[in-house]
Amino acid sequence: MFVDSHCHLDRLDPATHGGDLTATLDAARARGVKQFLAIGVTLDEVPGVAAIAREHDDVVISAGVHPLHRVDEEPDVEAIKAVADRFGAVAIGECGLDYHYLKKAPDQVPSREIQRERFRRQLIAASELELPVIIHTREARDETLALIREHTDPAVGGVLHCFTEDLEMAREAVRHGFYISLSGIVTFHSAKALREVARQVPLDRLLIETDSPYLAPVPHRGKPNEPAWVVEVAECIAAERGISVEEVAMQTTANFYRLFRAAAPEASEEMRGILQGAGLVT
Repeated sequence: MFVDSHCHLDRLDPATHGGDLTATLDAARARGVKQFLAIGVTLDEVPGVAAIAREHDDVVISAGVHPLHRVDEEPDVEAIKAVADRFGAVAIGECGLDYHYLKKAPDQVPSREIQRERFRRQLIAASELELPVIIHTREARDETLALIREHTDPAVGGVLHCFTEDLEMAREAVRHGFYISLSGIVTFHSAKALREVARQVPLDRLLIETDSPYLAPVPHRGKPNEPAWVVEVAECIAAERGISVEEVAMQTTANFYRLFRAAAPEASEEMRGILQGAGLVT
């Protein structure tokens, strides 16, 4: 039983299952994927993501503003909280810092200053709502960790999604109550350092995701990604750790509901039985 802890269901490739979202989710369900977290990357897009969740009981959503997206007006803390509350978000994000493209196309992405303030506001909103944060970080290690330390409560925590940084950063985030989420990148031949993260981070601090439609895992690399392929991520982690895929599936599922506590009441009856057995819901 698997959870895709980060997917962009409103952005799936039209070629995937003929552009039929229900068929795409059914393909994942057939492989044992029982829960999906659909990500809002701007506040304007949250209503559309929420509409998907209303149609599918196993989909929950987040609300946030991606560091690389341009918006007409930067939302303040109250605006972020209002959208998250109105649409029943279980987390704030995807938010964070991404300085990679500032080197390549600085006029096409928000500046460092805008990204930092946008991130800070979302961290504050999450703290005030007592919701976890979903963080995107790239080439901004020290500033990301500094803002996490300043503005997040380890008891609430969050996740560094689609993690591509080093083991030291992963360990520092875990020390502050965060989880590390691995995507299809971990299966790439070149991702040796990331597979070390998969081996070394405690299993009770790992999540799995697709980040679909991006970053399809081996052996699907080069194709539009889809939630069904989160299984390949779990298989890679299991192989690296020398444990069963079932153990990875069960532990990462328990981790998901431990972090995203607001998602637990929305879980299926089958999933709720498992959560009750793990003491995560009553």
